Amino acid sequence: MLFNSVQFVFFFIVVSILYYMLRHRGRVWLLLLASCYFYMAFKPVYILILGVTILVDYFAAFLIDKAEGKRRKWYLGLSLVANIGFLAAFKYFNFINQNIGFALGLMGIENPIPNYPLELPIGLSFHTFQAMSYTIEVYRKNQKPEKDFIIYSLYVMFYPQLVAGPIERPQNLLHQFHTYFKYNFENIKQGLIRIAWGMFKKVVIADRLALMVDYAYANPAEQSGSTLLVATLFYSFQIYCDFSGYSDIAIGAARLMGFNLMENFDVPYISKSISEFWRRWHISLSTWFKDYLYIPLGGSRVGEYRHYLNYFIVFMVSGLWHGAAWTFVIWGSLHGIYLILAMMRKKYLNIELPSGFWADKLQILITFSLVTLSWVFFRARGLSDAKTVLIRIFSPSTYTGLTSPLNSTEMWFSVGLIGLLMLKEIYVKHIDTQKTPVFYVKFAALLIACYFLGVFTTNQFIYFQF
Repeated sequence: MLFNSVQFVFFFIVVSILYYMLRHRGRVWLLLLASCYFYMAFKPVYILILGVTILVDYFAAFLIDKAEGKRRKWYLGLSLVANIGFLAAFKYFNFINQNIGFALGLMGIENPIPNYPLELPIGLSFHTFQAMSYTIEVYRKNQKPEKDFIIYSLYVMFYPQLVAGPIERPQNLLHQFHTYFKYNFENIKQGLIRIAWGMFKKVVIADRLALMVDYAYANPAEQSGSTLLVATLFYSFQIYCDFSGYSDIAIGAARLMGFNLMENFDVPYISKSISEFWRRWHISLSTWFKDYLYIPLGGSRVGEYRHYLNYFIVFMVSGLWHGAAWTFVIWGSLHGIYLILAMMRKKYLNIELPSGFWADKLQILITFSLVTLSWVFFRARGLSDAKTVLIRIFSPSTYTGLTSPLNSTEMWFSVGLIGLLMLKEIYVKHIDTQKTPVFYVKFAALLIACYFLGVFTTNQFIYFQF
């Protein structure tokens, strides 16, 4: 069930009304059943995977909590193997098998194991990581096991952030399901305006930019360098509006019922460095990797070169988390290399970047350019296409003119929308809802803009595929 669908609008209205009509226990059951229905609307059978991991992690947490010594690690390992096992089977089996087959082929050996046509359950990477954070925090004694099986199931299944985050920690979310939130019209206003803004970013900006991006990247060998350059710049803002738009809708839907989800984005394209970019982009995933991979690897408490290696491993794994393809591995590795080079510049060249208005703007431009360059691998259908895009972008001889499915007015309108987006995100972090009449005007304006300016296609949210 896509957020940008009529089906979801009716689902959301019905669930929200019933939520405030019920007492606390009824609300918990309502949200769990609604979340199951929401997930099963994509493909019903995959609810079984969630059910198995929920059962394993629920009981594993009690075993971890009661055990001592190595037994704690064994029980944690059981939970992690169950979670990662499903992820590996559905997301990485064919990728690993294809690469093994390629290596065997170089030696003249045929791979006896065939690929299997497994369809990736939607949002598997997200709810797997959220479930893993629960048992890890229980193991670290930062979280007591949740005794209420229904509430724990809701922690994993909560529909607003079920398929694309934010990836919540149990310390932030579990206790909220034990709380009875009284009706508060301010929560309603904040939730609705956040949903409307997220929908605007998705259907008006992201899906409009997608028209140009999809056109150029469908067959990059036939496109000019200028066309691919514009499409790549557009993609930087498409993926931001698409993913942050989803996060806005998720946060807004939860806020309307009284729940607080963590912020997932903080204007990442005004970052002056790659490290700052990752403090602002997909914050719930960045902090997850920091707490559960980077620090356990030793973080910065190790030798210099091991420190560099830790960074590289984290970003390479982050790339692989996004997709079972070498393009994603290269995308993540590029960000790791960016960070390592920045650290080496500071240590060995002892060069401090200048400060000041124009210096800051130059650093923002350089950081944005590096991030945009890496997005080529994220968007391209394969390594060959990515190579073609980069060669044509950096070859002046290929700049023979701009072709686009959009006319010049639509192109400039798209550029104007990007400008509007950045002005709003930088200078108006939160849309004020204190004055009710003004709220109605702003909410209505966003809905009207979505209706008349939105591009309503079958485009699902980009991060649903992860």
